[in-house]
Amino acid sequence: MHASRFPAQISSSPSSSAGSSRSPGLRCAALALAVVALATPWLAQAQSTQGPVPVRVGVVGPFTGPSADFGVPMLNGIKLAVDEINAVGGYMGRPMELVVKDDMADPARGRQAAQELLSEKVSAVLGFCNTGVALKALDLFQQSKTPLIVPCATGTAVTSTYPAPESYIFRVQGRDALQAPLMVDEIIKRGWDKVAIFADTTGYGEGGYKDVVDALAAKNLKPVHVSRFPLGVKDLTAELAAARNAGANVIYSYTVGPENAVIANGKKAMGWKVTQVGPWTLSFPFFLEGAKDAAEGALTVQTFIAEPSNERRASFLSGYTRKYQRKPAVPMAAANAYDATYLLMYSFLGIRDGNLTGPAIKESLEGKMKPYYGVVTTYDRPFSATDKDAITRNMLIVGMVKNGAVTFAYPEDAKRNLIVQRKQ
Repeated sequence: MHASRFPAQISSSPSSSAGSSRSPGLRCAALALAVVALATPWLAQAQSTQGPVPVRVGVVGPFTGPSADFGVPMLNGIKLAVDEINAVGGYMGRPMELVVKDDMADPARGRQAAQELLSEKVSAVLGFCNTGVALKALDLFQQSKTPLIVPCATGTAVTSTYPAPESYIFRVQGRDALQAPLMVDEIIKRGWDKVAIFADTTGYGEGGYKDVVDALAAKNLKPVHVSRFPLGVKDLTAELAAARNAGANVIYSYTVGPENAVIANGKKAMGWKVTQVGPWTLSFPFFLEGAKDAAEGALTVQTFIAEPSNERRASFLSGYTRKYQRKPAVPMAAANAYDATYLLMYSFLGIRDGNLTGPAIKESLEGKMKPYYGVVTTYDRPFSATDKDAITRNMLIVGMVKNGAVTFAYPEDAKRNLIVQRKQ
C-alpha cells in the first residue's frame, strides 16, 4: 500500500497538495489506518484467492417510518466514515462491509433486526435511535457477546441495564441523565421555577420523564403539571390549558416526533408565550419544520452544532454535503454516528492478531485504543471497564432555535466550541 493510492480527500501524504488542504483529522486517520495495515504481518493472512475477506459490521436503525428523520442521517454518517476507512485499506487490508437492517422505530422489529444481524455473523453493531427499540434488543447483544455501539438513543437505561464491567453495550451520545440536569440548570438560570413536563409514553419518554423529575428534585423543585401522551397525538390543547392554569412558566417536552410541534403550535394558538425546552429531539425536522415560527426560541441540549468551528467539523460537514447533496437533517445523529464508526475501527486496530471476537473488541474499546480526533470531540480513552458512555457533561451545550435552525444559545459557547472538550 502506498500513499499515492489514497484518494486526494483523505490522503495521508503531507506532500500532496490535495491532501494538505484537507482536514488533519482525516489525514491522521488515514495515516494511522495505513501504518497498521502495513506493519501487521496478519495482512497477508487476511487475503484469499477471491480477495480480502470483509469485516462485517451491522447497522440497525429507523430508516423508514416515523423516526427516519434522524435514522437516515445516522446511517449516512456511518457510510461516510466507512467510505473513508475503506479508501485507506480498512482493517489490515480488509474492507468494512455494512449489513443494514431497518427497525422502523418498532421495538418488535428492532429485536428481529438484531437477531438477523447476529445470525449473519457481524463482528459488531452500530445503531439504534429509539430508546424503547434499543431496550427490547439489548439482551441479544449481551448474551452473544457482540459489541453494540449506540450513536443516537439517549435513554439512560441503554448503558445502565447491565453492570458496566460485563456490559457489551457502548454509547457515543449524551445520555438523558446528563441532558436533563443540564437543561434544569438552564431553566433555573433563566428564573423559571414552575415547570410543566410533557412526555410521551414510550420507553424514551418514560426514561426522560424520570430523569427530568430527578434533576428537578435535586434543585428542590417539583413539576407544577405533568402530561403524558401516546405517540401520534394531534391535539394537546386541554393539557396545555391545564399547565397554564397551574402557573407553569416553562414547558419541558420529552418526545421524539411530531408531538413536539403539537406542543409548540398548541401554545401559540392559545397565545401562551412560554419557552419550550427539551433534549436533542428539539433539533429534529419534525419540530423545526412542523412548528416553524412557533419553534423560535426553543432551547435544546446538543453535542454538535452544524457550524464549521474547526477544520475537522468543516471537513465533515462539507464531505457529508458532497456525498449526499444535502446538509444532515439532524447534524447530531450524523456526527455522533460518524465518530462511533471511527471508534469501532480504532478498536479493531488495537487487536493486532486479526481475531475480531466480541470479547477482544470489548477489551480494545475499554482501553487499547489510540486517541481519535473526532467531529464531536477528541476521544481519549472514551470507554473503560466501568464506563460505557463516551460523552460527558462538559461536551454538552445549550442550543437555541433561530430562524428555523439550531445555533448556540450563548456567544461564549460558540467560542468555547473552538476548543475541543475532552472527557471528564
